[in-house]
Amino acid sequence: MLKRLLKVSTLLVVLLGLASCVSEKQITDAIKKNPKILFEVIEENPADFMEAVQKAAKSAQSEMAKRRESDEAKKFEEAFEKPLEPEIRKDESVRGTKGAVLTLVEYSDFQCPFCVRGFDTVKQLLKRYDGKIQFVYKHLPLSFHKEALPAAHYYEAIRLQDEKKAFKFHDELFAKQRQIAKGEPFFKKVAKDLGVNMTKLAKDVKSEFVISRVDDDMKEAAKFGFQGTPGFLLNGIPVRGAYPVDHFEKIIAKLKEKGKIKL
Repeated sequence: MLKRLLKVSTLLVVLLGLASCVSEKQITDAIKKNPKILFEVIEENPADFMEAVQKAAKSAQSEMAKRRESDEAKKFEEAFEKPLEPEIRKDESVRGTKGAVLTLVEYSDFQCPFCVRGFDTVKQLLKRYDGKIQFVYKHLPLSFHKEALPAAHYYEAIRLQDEKKAFKFHDELFAKQRQIAKGEPFFKKVAKDLGVNMTKLAKDVKSEFVISRVDDDMKEAAKFGFQGTPGFLLNGIPVRGAYPVDHFEKIIAKLKEKGKIKL
């Protein structure tokens, strides 16, 4: 910005008392010695100053965007060399085909609106790669979503009775996400409508097993650097956010290209 401004402000030479061409270092040194010089130039040339600032800001934004794009491309390539390894527990509830060539793990928050979009993508992938993909749902309830953690506990408690009912509970909460703010009365209603044993549910939802399981998911997410939701791992390749299905297709194509999977 300073360089652009100095080029625009021809009055600076006069103010410095110089009658010949000067170097940028001379100008910079003079401004450091007497910063009022720059202020006077700005006051006398406000339009030129604003134009220079706007051009510099636009240039900086473009440069930052290029750097981000370059950094993301580099991280994307590096991820295939060192894929992350989530724990797939023996009692894990899997949607899709257990042991499939593609493993999609999600760290999610029932109260996060972006997770609704994330689940839409999951459904597309399950349909598109039917028989070739397994999906594992894990928990990352964010602290500012008051009912997200209780919802996770209810999901896990229902899963202890019937994983299919747990899946339906999961889908119902995302379908009626605004009602999650009602908390336990809403969770109990959904569970009751699904035919869940409410006496057992009341006991299991507060059990050490359920609480620890959700906590373990959160610790694993933190280990992998997931701070927001949704976060995904597709065969160990991280996806941070509710990206469209095309992004996951890009990962699958790269996995095939590198010979890591065969579909």
